[in-house]
Amino acid sequence: MAEIVEMKMPSPGESITEVEVAQLLVESGDVVDLDQPIAEIDSDKATLELNAEVAGKIEFLIEEGDTIEVGQVVCKIDTSVKPEPKAKEEPKKEDAAPKKEEAEAKKENAPEKSVSVDNSKAKATPVAKAMMDDKGVSADKVKGSGQGGKITKHDVEVYLAGGFDTASELSGWGGTRDERREKMSTLRRKVAERLVSVKNETAMLTTFNEVDMSFVMDLRKKYKDAFKEKHGVSLGFMSFFTKAVTEALRLYPAVNAYIDGKDMVFHDYADIGIAVSSPKGLMVPVVRNAEQMALHEIESEIKRLAIKAREGKLSINEMTGGTFTITNGGVFGSMLSTPIINPPQSAILGMHNIVERPIAVNGEVVIRPVMYVALSYDHRIIDGKESVSFLYKVKEMIENPSWMLFGGKEPEQVLLGL
Repeated sequence: MAEIVEMKMPSPGESITEVEVAQLLVESGDVVDLDQPIAEIDSDKATLELNAEVAGKIEFLIEEGDTIEVGQVVCKIDTSVKPEPKAKEEPKKEDAAPKKEEAEAKKENAPEKSVSVDNSKAKATPVAKAMMDDKGVSADKVKGSGQGGKITKHDVEVYLAGGFDTASELSGWGGTRDERREKMSTLRRKVAERLVSVKNETAMLTTFNEVDMSFVMDLRKKYKDAFKEKHGVSLGFMSFFTKAVTEALRLYPAVNAYIDGKDMVFHDYADIGIAVSSPKGLMVPVVRNAEQMALHEIESEIKRLAIKAREGKLSINEMTGGTFTITNGGVFGSMLSTPIINPPQSAILGMHNIVERPIAVNGEVVIRPVMYVALSYDHRIIDGKESVSFLYKVKEMIENPSWMLFGGKEPEQVLLGL
């Protein structure tokens, strides 16, 4: 007797009322296992996987690109249809080796095989995947024109007609006068709304400074191998800046606060948001209680969050509740920028590329690796003196890393109780 189970869209987080169907991972009529991923869902904060609540034959009531409400029925699963048990593959016994002449003959007469590729995780329609697998074409060589960049049958045909064996940066570019329209994802729309609201609702200003990176670079060069051998993670610049920021936030708590109505809310901790690039766009996972972490702990947590961001597996909790944000445009070659505050926070630090520049040291011009840094802040809660002093304190600690151990002071000052 057939038993139909209706699956409803669960709530991905507090205050989220609707989501967008980014991708269906199976098709109507497929038989799915319990907890098998059946769809990817975009909320305004993260991309989530929707798993089958029961095993059986699935029938979708939604399509890719649909905006659906929390609690809406997304599919029906017929539990009377059971998935086939997965049989264990027994190793095959090899027959005696054929004679050399027979082997050569088989080799000559055998049809030409396509190059083996793995497109199982590619963002493509089932027909397009089958065509790419059959022709030995890797999905990363084909430019998708479907919803959200999905590869279609037509895209594969266009690629094959071009006769290219390697990906081309100019593939599909120029001359056709064609246009295409793509619906903005829920995440992208929400980011756009927040950025506009920040510009309209805050008194945002940006202050700048330059940092001589030679001290940190020398420290990394000297200890990078020993650091990685002991802690199992590389020593990067982000941990130094995160540590310097947490010490500076302790000295200037308004930079770590935010406005709530007529109140100012201060934090006795530093949850640092680290902006990372992902296939879905810019994500800002949060390093909790960074003020209590050592450099290797910060590096490990940033690495863990960055990997989850690239794989689209960040949870809502990992992306909410930050008190201050750091963004590094330098990895893309940015020399200088004015980063936009991540609400409801009141400030954000922008890092940039490191370039050898002439600077004056003790009355002499020397060449040093220099990074420009920028602090965007909400002038309603942070005064100019606090913002400039905060950024200068970060600069001092990067140029004198030992100060991070002594609360932003020189060791001699601590020794003398100053």
